[in-house]
Amino acid sequence: MSPRLSRTEKAKRVGEILDRLYPMPPIPLQHEDPFTLLVAVMLSAQTTDKKVNEVTPALFAMARTPKAMAAADEKAILAHIRTLGLAPTKAKNLKTLSQQLADKWGGEVPSDEEALESLAGVGHKTASVVRAQAFGIAAFPVDTHIHRLAARWALSSGRNVVQTERDLKALFPQGTWNRRHLQIIYFGREHCPARGHDLTTCPICSWAASKAKIREESPQKATR
Repeated sequence: MSPRLSRTEKAKRVGEILDRLYPMPPIPLQHEDPFTLLVAVMLSAQTTDKKVNEVTPALFAMARTPKAMAAADEKAILAHIRTLGLAPTKAKNLKTLSQQLADKWGGEVPSDEEALESLAGVGHKTASVVRAQAFGIAAFPVDTHIHRLAARWALSSGRNVVQTERDLKALFPQGTWNRRHLQIIYFGREHCPARGHDLTTCPICSWAASKAKIREESPQKATR
């Protein structure tokens, strides 16, 4: 562990490790265009990407444009996504946002942050993902997983995702934001789970986490 590393130095080292492990991180949600990505990201709330990828092929076979989705019966939409968390609310929002896109943006997904966040069921994180992954606009979407790892690595003391996003944007070069958030997600899944994680053997936690965090989350190691 290197307690004397500044946050900037630590972020640089974290970035080097992430770039080595995930030089070209793929987008985990299957999609064909900005609209299908927007739908997939919206559906992924409180649901795994794997579950979303299981239901979207049939959903998009029924309706893969805003006009077609707006015309679809809400019950038909719900039938396709019933296995996902919050399915009734998502079905309602999906039909509404599709109608909004058809009415206000000619059936095209806007790249503007404010416009995206005005759509039914689309919050800041979803808008940031779409801007980054569909339009290549620099954004750093922060979900609960990235928020957790940023705290674990002492890169942010933010008490919410808004502060964590601000801290990470300040630490990592803007040109890395779009891949960095994906890299952190993959790293969390494969190397740094929320529970049962031995921080002392983690490629990043072992040197980035504070001694207090290691004692808190790896008590069996800290007492040896």
